[in-house]
Amino acid sequence: MEQQKETRVAVMGIIVEDLNSTTQLNQLLHEYGCYIIGRMGIPYREKGVSIVSVAIDAPQDVTAALSGKIGRLPGISVKTAYSNVVTGGTP
Repeated sequence: MEQQKETRVAVMGIIVEDLNSTTQLNQLLHEYGCYIIGRMGIPYREKGVSIVSVAIDAPQDVTAALSGKIGRLPGISVKTAYSNVVTGGTP
């Protein structure tokens, strides 16, 4: 029997200052799409930035890996807030 990993609900706040990185950002979000609950993007044209929020339910190491990959993209900042809601795992 395969052991199921515990998952945590989290939200990522992403600020995109370099619109040339949006293709790479979207590729990463697509790659991790099976964990994503929902996402919302808001272009703030007056300031030249976009704000993206991503709700995710994944093992903490998966969420951290995605956040790290996003944070290494040029002109993109990300912060992740974790909930205390943990599900799954073997009792």
